[in-house]
Amino acid sequence: MFATIEELQAAMEEARYITDRTTATVLYLSLKLAKPILLEGEAGVGKTELAKVLSQILSTRLIRLQCYEGLDANTALYEWNYPKQILWMKQVEACADQKEAPVKEIFSPEFLIRRPLLEAIQSDSDSPPVLLIDEIDRADEEFEAFLLEVLSDFQITIPEIGTVRAKHRPYVILTSNRTRELHDALKRRCLYHWIDYPSLEKERRIILAKVPAVAETLLNQICTFMHRVRERDFYKKPGIAETLDWAMALMALGKEELDAEAVQETLGCIFKYREDIEQMKESGIKDLIGASPAGPSEYDRILSLAPC
Repeated sequence: MFATIEELQAAMEEARYITDRTTATVLYLSLKLAKPILLEGEAGVGKTELAKVLSQILSTRLIRLQCYEGLDANTALYEWNYPKQILWMKQVEACADQKEAPVKEIFSPEFLIRRPLLEAIQSDSDSPPVLLIDEIDRADEEFEAFLLEVLSDFQITIPEIGTVRAKHRPYVILTSNRTRELHDALKRRCLYHWIDYPSLEKERRIILAKVPAVAETLLNQICTFMHRVRERDFYKKPGIAETLDWAMALMALGKEELDAEAVQETLGCIFKYREDIEQMKESGIKDLIGASPAGPSEYDRILSLAPC
């Protein structure tokens, strides 16, 4: 466990996750208070990556539950291993001497298939796992209500076995892209934090951490371009995940600086909707290309206006 927020923030950055003080504080409190944390924000801003890096710096296991429409408690919690139960019963029937047949209860832990939630609660490790409940907003409201017992008491009731309680409370991170509003009952059980698009300087540091070989001129131009793109009205504005993909794509093409042709050829790395790509082409790509090799002052000018 980390003694200070600064120590946690330094560990995150050492793991190449650039975070601000506010995010580090919420994460620190979540660890200290043993409370789940709900991360909301646009897709691609680093919510899921935060959970992955947390498990890395804590040297513990990451258990991920990917939510989707129609997800039910059995899929997320547990299932009975019916083939194994049937096979055991057939073996008992085939036994020549029924008295020598092993006596087992088919609805026992031996025949239980543990899914992510039960896996996190029944973890035998001395270090609690990190439980990532990813994109909870995509699950149905019924599943959201089911989570209340788990997040309140970290226990699960299995009718055939009884109540299973956590030996060590897992570190829980829920993420949401806000495709729908979550209920207050779920939010009250969590610490809340909104992760916004990064500032110009923060995005620069993220790229350098993830793609250290990028040329300085190209780095400044990418940051300026993405900063300007997010100021415009696109259906889906690119996140930091798209920025990193784009930077690596440009490097793979041998680019050391931006030009209109390079941008047009790689728009699929930035936008994921045809309408946004068409709007980008119509609005003029050259106007969004920032600093040139001869004058990186455009990046400095935008940086001086952008909040840190």
